[in-house]
Amino acid sequence: MGNYYQYSKGVGNVGSYQISGIPYATASFTVAAAGSTPTRVDFPFVTKFVTIANTNTGTNVPLRFGFSSFGVTGSAVGSGNYYFTLDNGDSYTGEFRVASLYLLSDTALTQTSASIVAGLTGIQTRELPANWSGSVGVG
Repeated sequence: MGNYYQYSKGVGNVGSYQISGIPYATASFTVAAAGSTPTRVDFPFVTKFVTIANTNTGTNVPLRFGFSSFGVTGSAVGSGNYYFTLDNGDSYTGEFRVASLYLLSDTALTQTSASIVAGLTGIQTRELPANWSGSVGVG
């Protein structure tokens, strides 16, 4: 037998993203107020997709979510605000391969709440390059 390629799961392995995801869910949890340290959610494996919902009720308290602490606080290099904003009851689904998400209320001194559902791959999170932090558009 000659040399051959050992096929394995990894960040560049298409098959890892084609099969259905391992379910991950976290019910409504408190998210820090603007001006505080963002709430970080770490996944046990690299994600295939992520759905984030703003579960706050009552007065609208928008929820920021993004891919780095600097991105959601608006203190990213290059003066960028690299985050999405969801109003009460809104949700967003994206096909992101990430190890962590960062969440923050968009209102000073007011916490909000969120829920997350994700499909996970079998890929170890250590295989991602620092969760994309420092990439253009991430912050």
